[in-house]
Amino acid sequence: MTAPTAARALLEDLVDEFQRDYPRGARLLAVASPSATRSAAFADDLADALRARGVAVSVATQDDRDEAGLRADIVAPFRAAGGDAVEIVSGTTALLAERTRGLWHFSVWLIEGDEVPHTAATALVDVTDPKAPTRRLADYCAVPPSFLT
Repeated sequence: MTAPTAARALLEDLVDEFQRDYPRGARLLAVASPSATRSAAFADDLADALRARGVAVSVATQDDRDEAGLRADIVAPFRAAGGDAVEIVSGTTALLAERTRGLWHFSVWLIEGDEVPHTAATALVDVTDPKAPTRRLADYCAVPPSFLT
């Protein structure tokens, strides 16, 4: 992993939490943000952190898949394969939509600048400074009602 020290520490913390809550089996993890490019880069770094611990990891992208496409093209084949592995799916806000958020064991929402946090995410990460991302603990009482879906 070539991430800077602060980024590496944050990734390690996320991996610790994920592995503590979901230690084995076929596990699905979503990395989402308004930017698919941002999500993909973070998903790759998270995959590297998991691989460094000996976890079998694959990374997929949402592309233009809706809920049915995600289930058919990514989730169902991964679950059918079984085993002890992690599939990280990167993409946009649609990964945490009402009908898709239940697909994931764990989800990361990436925030940059003044973007609003997504209340369905397991973890919020501020990537305004990509070399020093930080975990953000949001006060959901302050989130606009339109984002509470």
